[in-house]
Amino acid sequence: MRPARSPSAAGSGNDLPGFGSGAGSDSNAIEAFPEVPRGSAAGNGRLALLLAVLVTALIVGVAAFSVGRLSTLSDPAPTDTSAEAGFARDMQVHHLQGVQLAMIVRDLTDDPDVRLLAYDIATTQGQQSGQLYGWLSEWGLSQAGSEPSMTWLSRPGRSGSTHGHDSTASPGAAMPGLATDAQIAELSAASGVEAEKIFLTLMIAHHKGAVEMAEGVLDRATRPTVRSFANAVATSQQAEIDLMTGMLADRE
Repeated sequence: MRPARSPSAAGSGNDLPGFGSGAGSDSNAIEAFPEVPRGSAAGNGRLALLLAVLVTALIVGVAAFSVGRLSTLSDPAPTDTSAEAGFARDMQVHHLQGVQLAMIVRDLTDDPDVRLLAYDIATTQGQQSGQLYGWLSEWGLSQAGSEPSMTWLSRPGRSGSTHGHDSTASPGAAMPGLATDAQIAELSAASGVEAEKIFLTLMIAHHKGAVEMAEGVLDRATRPTVRSFANAVATSQQAEIDLMTGMLADRE
């Protein structure tokens, strides 16, 4: 069994160290992660799968950015209460908590697979948060918005549903998959395998919530920029859900 590391290095879990609200905020997260050590021969298969997921997410993200960036040359800017604007604001908040959880667990385990996964989540979601921030600035819209969070998802989409699932979103409702303060505190107080299990459980739910939001905006948005981004989020995070489900099963 691996020795447990002290949870004191993780901090309180209430801050997002190294991350601001600007579009270039992901660089500090990259510097915050030391080089991930190679695992044992028994873990090489899982490590290879994790690397494959990372590469897939990168390719999908680059394609989404390229297609979306070209579309901004001719499309009119979304309105303040549009699904595009609401999604950009809410997904920033959602992604930054993903960064927060990843930065907490990196100090609680020596497992190379979990640390590499945390690195991928922190850098990818930090970069995407900056991209969402940049969209709002480019569209001439406030980062805060004039409506409560999740209002955009409470309105019917093209499919006729308000949420795309059995539950119904309401203005000001909690974003799907967000960890509570108590859950973050529980993660921060754990170490070793126990921290890994809590992190994976929270992040699976967090990713499912992000997929739900991505599918919601796909049912509402018309702007190619946002649709390409949402498709990239849904594809990459579903792949990571499958990966993390296997990683969690290995630790039960």
